[in-house]
Amino acid sequence: MTPIPAERLRFGFGTNGFVNHRLDDVLTVLADLGYDSVGLTLDHAHLDPFAADLPRQVAHLARRLDRLGLAVMVETGAPYLLDPWHQHLPTLMSASGAERRLDLLARAVRIAADLGAPAVHLCSGPAPEGVPEEEAFKRLTAGCEEVLDIAREHGVALGFEPEPYMFIDTVQRVLDLRHRLGDPDGFGITLDIGHAHCVDDLPLLDCIALTAPHLVNVQIEDMRRGVHEHLELGAGEIDFPPVLAALKAAGYRGPVSVEIQGASLNAPQVAYRSLEFLKAAEPV
Repeated sequence: MTPIPAERLRFGFGTNGFVNHRLDDVLTVLADLGYDSVGLTLDHAHLDPFAADLPRQVAHLARRLDRLGLAVMVETGAPYLLDPWHQHLPTLMSASGAERRLDLLARAVRIAADLGAPAVHLCSGPAPEGVPEEEAFKRLTAGCEEVLDIAREHGVALGFEPEPYMFIDTVQRVLDLRHRLGDPDGFGITLDIGHAHCVDDLPLLDCIALTAPHLVNVQIEDMRRGVHEHLELGAGEIDFPPVLAALKAAGYRGPVSVEIQGASLNAPQVAYRSLEFLKAAEPV
């Protein structure tokens, strides 16, 4: 009997690698190249969550995604959206301004619901200066509980990402945060493959195994150990066929979205090369 091939992975590309393109054009390029999905970073360049005509823009985007057959993941990692001077501030842990981060995440949840996105990506931001770790965890947990309540109302999951040099930077720390929240079903994980290789103490395949039951989003790029620089696939140290095989073996069926913020000057070509690389690296 001929074995039935495993379902292929669904590849996407992040809009933060296309900041010189209009959003409509980004979607056209990705669909024409053969991508399955788009990682939509809410930011001034494409979909500004604070725009006066946001409902009109979201309705237009929903129709466009449907016509092109693209799934979408809503991402909230724009570094300067809330503060033009400081990256990823304020956070849910901030003594001043945490309500602005909560407002942004609530807007992201509503946008995701209107677009049919399954989840909203988020991260912790930097550790607050002078705040003990346990207090920072308490603030972050309380903020995440509020976001979870909003997400549940709209039928949207959260995908929390551990990110280098932020308060939550490793797989174990995001699992600890999830446990503090009571291990709720709606609190999923975004695993960035390059980030895990860059800073996590665990081997990359162990990171996948530990997060697999909770994965709602995967971001992917190449990277070197200890250097937080998003590289084109094949330009760093990661061995990708075992990574993709592990995701398939774990039964992950969400997007695997290329995350190369520095691609914008050559975005269509980078997106083309990335998809060809991933298709060649995916085990059949």
